[in-house]
Amino acid sequence: MTLKLLLVDDEAPIREMLRFSLEGELWDVREAGDASQAALMIETEKPDIILLDWMMPGMSGVEFAKRLKRSAATQDIPVILLTARSSEDDKVMGLEAGADDYITKPFSMRELRARIQTVVKRARPAFTAEIIQVENLRLDAAAHVVSVQGEFLDLGPTEFRLLQFFMAHPERAYSREQLLNRVWGQNVYVEERTVDVHIRRLRKILATHSLEHYIQTVRTVGYRFSAKAESGERRE
Repeated sequence: MTLKLLLVDDEAPIREMLRFSLEGELWDVREAGDASQAALMIETEKPDIILLDWMMPGMSGVEFAKRLKRSAATQDIPVILLTARSSEDDKVMGLEAGADDYITKPFSMRELRARIQTVVKRARPAFTAEIIQVENLRLDAAAHVVSVQGEFLDLGPTEFRLLQFFMAHPERAYSREQLLNRVWGQNVYVEERTVDVHIRRLRKILATHSLEHYIQTVRTVGYRFSAKAESGERRE
């Protein structure tokens, strides 16, 4: 599953270096040059984690972290502060502002990746789980395979990402637009009905093991993943 990482730093070369190093692995990296731009981007689509520079023009990273943690809409977004300030008092100030972690410059990309994975796993363990299992359905993200009682299912890449997202977020209904943003990506422009096509393909594959009922249609909303019996919703 590709997760959304918002990088907030006023220095474009640093943003470019971090984006190049992180994007294409697990992360879909978005960039903001200051806190104001970041706030607008967060309103449009909530990121899964924020890398936040301390020293920025206008609102500092520490003040922005405080603002994020005061709002019910953003307080659960993990924040890692990036800064050249390395004193104990500075670290305490950053953590007291609500940052989930604090990393001092210069740092290695290996350390940063490890910090990101640790923070996200602590905040949202389902996002980083390599193996997700629901009853007999097992998805191994690292091996990129799905199986039912040891028998592998032949899923296309989009169906795999769709199932992975659903299994990581069970019992929650998502609209077609939300699924497009979360699974296909915000910058990919396709018809909403494309979701229906891939839902049908995924159900057909799951039907080979009588598991098509896991993908449920929620009237007027969209779709959800559930191992429970459907309660009045229909399947298309």
